[in-house]
Amino acid sequence: MDLDYFRLIDRIVDLNLDAKTITVEAQVPTAHTIFEGHFPGFPIMPGVLLTESMAQSSGWLLLGLLKFERMPFLAIVKEAKMRGFVSPGQLLTIDAKLEHEGSGFAVTKVKGRVGKELKCSAELTFGLSPFPDPAFRVHMDAMAEKIGFPLHAMPQECPKAETENG
Repeated sequence: MDLDYFRLIDRIVDLNLDAKTITVEAQVPTAHTIFEGHFPGFPIMPGVLLTESMAQSSGWLLLGLLKFERMPFLAIVKEAKMRGFVSPGQLLTIDAKLEHEGSGFAVTKVKGRVGKELKCSAELTFGLSPFPDPAFRVHMDAMAEKIGFPLHAMPQECPKAETENG
């Protein structure tokens, strides 16, 4: 987990395109300035970052299911529940499942846990749009490789960023 760059997913543990599910892991940093104010003497992961972790997990699932042809963006957070504290140094495991996709939107149900203890859950709706820029798509391909996105789920061809010479 790299809070400074808003990269909240460390690795993909499992991506099952047939079942439309993903499991990811995110190691909460042992120390970060965000914990100094949230909360002094009792540092915990902010609920908004737990929600974003669930959204990023769902986003990677959707990218795989959509074969990187469209980009998911978070549109609606529904039924978000923070069920317990996530502390610095803990390993957060997130499971997401696609519930519905169509008409330019997708809905996932997501759960985050530490060990076997449920810490958060939500129903998330995403808008689906074309990638705004080929360079962004190239960046997403590089991030997919970094977090262990399964090669079988990656499209064979990806657009290349244009150079200054065309």
